[in-house]
Amino acid sequence: MIVRILHEGQFQVKGSDLDQMNEIDNQLVNFAAEGNEEQFCARLEQLLEIVREHGQPVPLDQFVESDVILPPSGSTMEEVQHLFSGEGAIPG
Repeated sequence: MIVRILHEGQFQVKGSDLDQMNEIDNQLVNFAAEGNEEQFCARLEQLLEIVREHGQPVPLDQFVESDVILPPSGSTMEEVQHLFSGEGAIPG
């Protein structure tokens, strides 16, 4: 799966990491619905770290479509909560 973190780039993420990412995505949906900004921001940073640590950067000269687009680090819940509604940002 190709995951783009806005303002950082794209990462190839293995399927084995998707379960953990999807679990955090589900938590983000719940925190957004509850209006829990502190937990939302903490979990969002955790999700971004998983992508950075476990994903392989896609070379800048390689053009591939992103399967998931995540907001940049430091985003507020108000700015990005629309991404984490319904089923969340990560399919599955």
